[in-house]
Amino acid sequence: MFETILIALGLSMDAFAVSISSGICTEGLKSRHILRGSFSFGLFQFAMPVLGWFLGSHFRTAIQNFDHWIAFALLVFIGGKMIVESFEPEPTSCDDTAAPQKAGKTDIRNIKTLFALSVATSIDALAVGLSYSLLGKSIFSPAVAIGLITFSVCIVGFEFGKRIGYLIEKRAELIGGLVLIGIGGKILLEHLL
Repeated sequence: MFETILIALGLSMDAFAVSISSGICTEGLKSRHILRGSFSFGLFQFAMPVLGWFLGSHFRTAIQNFDHWIAFALLVFIGGKMIVESFEPEPTSCDDTAAPQKAGKTDIRNIKTLFALSVATSIDALAVGLSYSLLGKSIFSPAVAIGLITFSVCIVGFEFGKRIGYLIEKRAELIGGLVLIGIGGKILLEHLL
């Protein structure tokens, strides 16, 4: 269970960073926007691992001899991507025109934008679901934990962003990436030893 919580926290860091950015950049962010945004992020973080698990279950037997390497590679890739993103420079403006493709610098009050951000921040969870499937582990409990933790973390992120979020936004992605790489290493060592 502890490993599941760490994975959930690691996966939630992209959504956490986006919620902090939205809290910083969105004027007039109300409680209903925060709840809707947090619910959307949590829902997609729940659904994507389930989808990945079902996709992986169709070809598990073909790759079961090296599935731990795939799980390791996926988690290292996801974690590495998060670490690299944590060092990318942020635009100096919260204006969408200054950074039209930067996920964290958009207005989550717009439903289409919220949907796009929810999908974008949960793609990593799809790969984790695939990893769980390849390892022959159940996905429902971890997916629920991932969704609930993401929901909770995002509420905190939005509120924090409204106050002083600019101080830790990138550190959250760095920590999340390191956690996922550590879990990938643990999975690999368990299978090799």
